[in-house]
Amino acid sequence: MGLKTWEQRLSTEHHVVDGWLLCSAIALLTIGWIMVTSASTEIATSQTGNAYYYSIRHGIYVLIAASAAFITMRVPMTWWRRNGPTLLLIAAILLAAVLIVGREVNGSRRWISLGPINLQTSEVAKLCLVVYLSGYIERHLTRVRHTWWGFLAPLCLTFGLGALLIMEPDYGATVVLLSTTMGVLLLAGASLWRFVLLSGGVIALGAMMAVAEPYRMQRITSFLDPWANQYGSGYQLTQALIAFGRGGWEGLGLGNSVQKLFYLPEAHTDFVFSVLAEELGMAGAVGVVALFGVLIYRAFVVGRTAETSKRLFSAYVCYGVGLIFAAQAFVNIAVNVGFLPTKGLTLPLLSYGGSSLIISGIMVGLLLRVDGETRARKRIAEDVKRRNQRPVKRAPREASQ
Repeated sequence: MGLKTWEQRLSTEHHVVDGWLLCSAIALLTIGWIMVTSASTEIATSQTGNAYYYSIRHGIYVLIAASAAFITMRVPMTWWRRNGPTLLLIAAILLAAVLIVGREVNGSRRWISLGPINLQTSEVAKLCLVVYLSGYIERHLTRVRHTWWGFLAPLCLTFGLGALLIMEPDYGATVVLLSTTMGVLLLAGASLWRFVLLSGGVIALGAMMAVAEPYRMQRITSFLDPWANQYGSGYQLTQALIAFGRGGWEGLGLGNSVQKLFYLPEAHTDFVFSVLAEELGMAGAVGVVALFGVLIYRAFVVGRTAETSKRLFSAYVCYGVGLIFAAQAFVNIAVNVGFLPTKGLTLPLLSYGGSSLIISGIMVGLLLRVDGETRARKRIAEDVKRRNQRPVKRAPREASQ
């Protein structure tokens, strides 16, 4: 069966949706909207006079993200494969443009103002890099597995994007991009010893960057002992830890957080997980972590199924998306509980933020599209096989005269 025939059949096939993947994504979106509403009422009242200002905006972003996921489900994976280099170029242009025309907030230029929406270019870069990287690995799989240049070429591109991110600065997004690229290369079969050697070099480079600037060292030292400077560099982390302590096992109840009352900065964005733990307790926090676990696990299952079906591009896209969700969720939650230094990294599908929500919605749509195409191809192949095996009915012999 030719490529056009496959695409025509796939476009008309009914795509079965992965229930676990879809339900976990919807659950995280719903919990995120509820928690953003709870965490933002006081600050919204003080800033705008409308307690539900951020809740309404977040609700609009949720609807846009859901629409983006639905639209993405209708776009064939062949379109993403074909336009991977163009998407990577767009990401590089946006990362360079934000340094020139970007809006500065708290000393960082990470957003481009587009009227009522602020575009966070690092979120776009994550999606574009995964798409390009997946196409590159599919085209040069043998080189990636057996040569240094095939292994280093995509990493050089990632380092280039990372350099632009560091100039913003946005170290959290840099870590996510780099870890995702290295993870996808490892899953594609790149040599483990090359991976270990390069990881050592990256860690050494990160350590050098950390000690190069005093404020970075201050962040690290405050992370190791935040109570030593409770009202200075360790303020955010100590307030987050207090939120966890208040919540205990059962929580204070939805809407009853104390830390959101101007104690915990960025309560509805970077530290929404702390407010969730305070109001819903350990049970609620563990439940959210479990939902992320389901989402990430299903992303890898969908990718593995596509890989066994010889659909390598789609498989690596799923692996990349799963790694982005895993890395970003891990970093955000680890920051909230004091395992990592403070980073300006949102929690996917939960934190307030239009760019993060919309790109996350597109990523979920990609996972559902890959799953639907894989299932549809399997059904079509089985249908063709049954037709080929069907015995041909012979015309009855004419009765002898």
